Amino acid sequence: MKDSFHINTKVIGLIGHPIKHTYSPFIHNIAIELKKLDYIYLPFDVPAASLHNAVEGMNALGIKGYNVTIPHKESIIQYLNNVSEEASTVGSVNTVLNDHGKLSGYNTDVHGVLETLNPYKDEITGSQICVIGAGGAARAVIYTLIRHFKPQKIYLINRTEGRADSLKTYFSAKMKFDAFITRELFPPDLVEVFRDSKLIINATPVGMFPENDDTISTLEDSFIKNQIVFDLVYNPTKTKLLQIAEQQGAIALGGLKMLIHQAAKAFEIWTGEQVPIEELERSLQLYLSD
Repeated sequence: MKDSFHINTKVIGLIGHPIKHTYSPFIHNIAIELKKLDYIYLPFDVPAASLHNAVEGMNALGIKGYNVTIPHKESIIQYLNNVSEEASTVGSVNTVLNDHGKLSGYNTDVHGVLETLNPYKDEITGSQICVIGAGGAARAVIYTLIRHFKPQKIYLINRTEGRADSLKTYFSAKMKFDAFITRELFPPDLVEVFRDSKLIINATPVGMFPENDDTISTLEDSFIKNQIVFDLVYNPTKTKLLQIAEQQGAIALGGLKMLIHQAAKAFEIWTGEQVPIEELERSLQLYLSD
């Protein structure tokens, strides 16, 4: 991988906290190498209290663009000049483009979710779906489900039911979808909800490295054969949640495919270049197997 740069090298990157788990620098620097571009992608650990200063600093330094991850996807919007229609509807931004000091926000998570779930569209469309989480990632998930899969109903599950209620109110108004049911995350009471859902999506960081043993449910009865369980966590590649679900015959989808597709869309926004997805996937799988 290219490890040299000079005064004309364009800098792109990632802001979030924590970011020790991220594969984004590897993915984007491989993409840069594949496309033979004079760019470099760097991670920046930015606590919530430092977000405004970080945005101003990156703007002043002329950084071309950056991904945005937990916990900044919603709060960064206030510092942007423009937000795409999709990101505005989602209420969450995960990609920023700096065009000579003018900051534009996008949400490429939607593209990543869609590419991951599209192979199962026939099974998912019109079904009951359960979404765990109420942050920026959950917003992209809910938008994609309503826009592309027309669910019968969506259960919104969160540790704090008030945040789930806020999301219900937001999307009911924004997308005219009112088939929401909100619940507090308490697994023994949710077994029936999980079992009756064709698709369960974990849109929280629960189970993310280094807390690999954490899971939203350890109850095997929560999952059934041919159910689809999608965990947005990509490190580890197969979370404890997915392991339990798979043992019960469910289809287990990790977050790597979403990560790669949302990264490719962001890369295109920054550089105007399309990434060869298959080569990128091979490189990442090789990296993970080392």
